[in-house]
Amino acid sequence: MSAGSSHAVVAYALAGPRPAAAAALAHPAAPHHHPDPITLFQGAILGLVQGVAEPFPISSLGHGVVLPRVAGWHIHQNDKFFLAFLVATHLATALVLLGFFWRDWVRIARGLGRSLREREIRADDPDARLGWLLVVGTIPAGIVGLLLEDPLRKLFASPVSAAAFLCVNGLLLLGFERLRRRAPTPGDHLGDPDPRLAALSWRQAVAVGTSQATALVPGISRSGVTMGGGLLVGLSNEDAARYAFLLATPIIGAAAALKIPDLLGSEGNGVRGAALLGAGCAAVTTYFAVRFLLRYFEANRLTPFGVYCLGIGVALTIAFAVA
Repeated sequence: MSAGSSHAVVAYALAGPRPAAAAALAHPAAPHHHPDPITLFQGAILGLVQGVAEPFPISSLGHGVVLPRVAGWHIHQNDKFFLAFLVATHLATALVLLGFFWRDWVRIARGLGRSLREREIRADDPDARLGWLLVVGTIPAGIVGLLLEDPLRKLFASPVSAAAFLCVNGLLLLGFERLRRRAPTPGDHLGDPDPRLAALSWRQAVAVGTSQATALVPGISRSGVTMGGGLLVGLSNEDAARYAFLLATPIIGAAAALKIPDLLGSEGNGVRGAALLGAGCAAVTTYFAVRFLLRYFEANRLTPFGVYCLGIGVALTIAFAVA
C-alpha cells in the first residue's frame, strides 16, 4: 500500500534493439492496479479506535496518528485521503452523540426558541440558558479551529509529537483531578443535570468551550480538556462528561459536514468503502463508550485515563526514538 501516487519504473537495456521491448512498445501493458490507500481492515480498525478515543479523554487524533506507525501502515495524518476518511468517522461520532442526547437537544432547542421569542433568558428556564451557554462555548472554539486547524495539524501531525502530547494530556488529566474545585460525592449523579450545567457563568462557558481548540494538537483530548475545565469550575465528573459531550457534538458535526465535499470529491477516491465501514465501526464503539462513561463517572475519576495516556505516551516516545 502506498500513501501517495505510485510510479511504475520500467528499465530498458540499451544494448541494441530487442524484439521484446519493441513488442512492449507496440502493445503497452494495461495500467497496474494500485491498492486502495486505506484497506477495509485498516478502515475498520481506525473506525473502532476513533469511536472509543473520541468520547474517552485519551485523544482520538493522537491515537489516529500513532496507530499507523505502530501497525506499520503507510498512512500519514496529513495525507489528503486520510483526512477525507476522518470526515466519515467524525460525522458518525457526531450523529451518535446527537442521537444519544436527543432528548436533551430537543429541550435545549425549545429553550432557545422560547428565549428568542421572548427576547430574554428567564431565570426559571435552565434549558434556554444551557442552550446559550453551549452556543457561547461553541463559537470561539469553532473560530479558533477554522483559523488554526491546518497549521497545527501540519506542525504536530507526526507520531513522535503525538506521543509526546499524549504525555502532556496525561499530565493535564491528573492535574485536573488534583485541582478540581470539590471532591465527588455519592449523590452527584442524582436529579436533572441540566439545571446544574445551566448554573455555569458565561465566562466559564467561554473558557471551557475555547479549551476544546487545544484538541487540534494530536495527543490532546477534546473531551479530556472539556471535562477538566468542568471540574475546575465545580462540576462533578458525570456532569463534566455530559457537558463535554453536548459541547463537542456541534463542533465535531460541523467540522465533518464542512469537509464532506472532500470525501465525495477526488480526495475520497479509493477510501469511500473503507470510510463507510470505518464510520459504522466508529458509530458502534462511540455509542457503547458514551454509555459506559456516563455510568463510570457517577463515582469515578479521570485518574486512570491520565495514567494510561502518560504511560503509553512515554512508552511510544521511547520506542519511536530508538526505532
